[in-house]
This record gives sequence, C-alpha cells and structure tokens, in this order.
Amino acid sequence: MNRNSFLWSAIFLLAAFLLLVALSCSNDTKASPTKAEVTVDPNIFNVDRPELFHLVPVETRDLPNVISANGSVMPDATRTIHVTSQGSGRVTDLRVKLGDYVKKGDTLVTIHSADLASAFSDYQKAVTDERFAKKALDRAQMLYSHGAFAQKDLEAAEDAEDKAKADVQTTEQRVRLLGGDSNRSGSIIELRAPVSGTIVEQNIAGYEGIKTLDNSPNLFTIADLSQVWVVCDLYENDLIDVKVGDTAEIRLNAYPEKVLHGKVADISRVLDPATRSAKVRIVLANPDGSLRPGMFATATFQSRQLQLSVVVPSTAIMRLHDRDWVFRKEGDNKFRKIEVKELGTVTDNTTRIDGPVKPGEQIVANALEFSTSASEQGK
Repeated sequence: MNRNSFLWSAIFLLAAFLLLVALSCSNDTKASPTKAEVTVDPNIFNVDRPELFHLVPVETRDLPNVISANGSVMPDATRTIHVTSQGSGRVTDLRVKLGDYVKKGDTLVTIHSADLASAFSDYQKAVTDERFAKKALDRAQMLYSHGAFAQKDLEAAEDAEDKAKADVQTTEQRVRLLGGDSNRSGSIIELRAPVSGTIVEQNIAGYEGIKTLDNSPNLFTIADLSQVWVVCDLYENDLIDVKVGDTAEIRLNAYPEKVLHGKVADISRVLDPATRSAKVRIVLANPDGSLRPGMFATATFQSRQLQLSVVVPSTAIMRLHDRDWVFRKEGDNKFRKIEVKELGTVTDNTTRIDGPVKPGEQIVANALEFSTSASEQGK
C-alpha cells in the first residue's frame, strides 16, 4: 500500500468514528423528553415538554386575616388556691406530692408547731381566767342583792367577766387560725386542702422547717384543671384583628392532630417592652384533664374584617430548606422558581401566600412533581 492510500484510509476511519459519537449524543438527548435544563440562573428551568405539567392561575379572594401566636397552657387563676401555714414549725408527715389530685378536707401535711402549742396554752389560761371571773361575778351579784356589795364593785366584776370572755374568743380564734382544735390539746397542725383539685406547685419536702407566713412562700398550690387557660403573646401589629370574645383554634405539640376551640377572655392592656407583644388569654374546657400546665400551644385567630388575599392550590407550594417555593411560567418552555411565604391553609385545599406573584400569572399546579423532574437534569 502506497502512502496516499494509507492516508485516505485513516481519514475515512476518523470520519466514521466522529459520526458514531455524534449519533450516540443525539440518542442520549432524546431519551428524556421532560427533563428540565438548568440555565445560568439557578432559579430558571427550561423544560422540553412543558405541556406535561398542569398550570393554574394565581387567584385573589376576600378572606379574613389569619394570625398565629405561640403560648402555653396555664391553670385558671380564678380556680387556683395557694395553701400556706399560719404557724412555723417542722414537717412531721408529708402526705401528698406534686401532681396528686386531692379532695377538699384531705390532710396535705402535718407540722409540729411551737406556735400552736403556745396559742393553745394561752387559750387554756384564758378559759381558766374566765371561769374565775364568772365565779367572782356570781358572788358579787349575790352580795349586791343583799345590799352587802357596792354598785361600783359589781360593775368592776362585770367588766372583768366581759374581758375574760373576749380573751377566750381571741385565743380560741388564734388556735383555729393556726390549724388547731380548741377541744383537743397538742402542737400538731394538720394542714388540709381548702378545695378539690390538682397540686400544681409544691415548695416543701419531708421533715423540712416551715417559717412564718411573713418570709415563707406558699407550701402548695391547688388548681381545678377542669378549665384551663392558654396564654400567648400577640404582637402589637396584630392587636387590631383580635377582640375579646373571638374564637381561637388551639393546636398543642402533644396532640398535633387535635384542634381545640376556645374563647378570647382577655387581652392585656400593657405591652411587653422587650417583645412588643400583649398577653392574650384563651379559656379552654378540660373535662378529661388531657391539657396539662406547661404544654406548648399555638393559637390561630381570624379577623372579623375581610381583606384581599392571594391564594394558590396547596400542591403548588414546595417546601425546601425551610422555605416555600412556587414555579411560575415565564415563556414557552421557561419556568422560574419563586420564594413565597405561606400564610395559612384555606378550607378548599388552597393556601394563602405572600410573595412576588400576581393574580392571573400561571404557576405549576404540582410543584413537587415539577421539582422532581428538574432534579433529574444532569443524570
């Protein structure tokens, strides 16, 4: 073979190889007709067959404004009693603990109290003095009736008897105030539950010293939890849309599938200067006791006045990296990913949004499906 023939053969083989490579690339391109091509702008997607994705227009509706506020479950303060001891002493028997349910009259704790012992001693002395004063008065009256006693001496005996009776009443009240019984001597205070309810606070332990009322906190707090409060913080910008008497939807982290309904009972007239928010109190019935103080809650309010809102199908919103996105059509096969803010779901599977989309613009009805197709580009 001469040199020219060899050169022509090499050129022919190279041309055939390049033709095969071109045909292979052409077949790979046609294999994914719905694949989205990412352009220089990462939020722009070019789709080969846009007709495969259903589009819906962005709509507007007159809807109530929806406000959400975070809060927590608290005992109803009007059904809460703080239990204290009027006398100091030392705990001898602690019969209840935090979270226990108690009935009215149940003994919570017994306390050995020197205050009660001293009070009972004063009561016994007053009773003895009153008996002596009574006998002296009886003798004075008898002598006076026989003319053997002066008027002023009789009056003095009557005055002494009145003072002795007053001392008995005072010392007896002191004994009862400390938790004792005037008919039973001793130094043991039996602190009893003044109402029925759940112990939601406990500040003593066994054999602990109890100080006087002036410098000691309450020993227990008993709350009737058949009705509770949800107290949440409402920012000042939202106060205009929430009124006393409005209905609120309550969702608890403990029961995410459960929606409760309560009434706004009070809105604080003072703002927290740090958060610029006011406390809103919502009353909830709790017959089964499932709502426990301290549970985290989210309250949702709806304003009484309607306002024009932008709504889209809920499926048109995609949640990605803690952000909400929709895909808007911008050309024959071009779509733009746009960040929006979800403001709440409407009853007919549509969602209120806020963002740079306008009424009438076309967006992808199923954002997740479109995103999945777009993510396959480059595979």
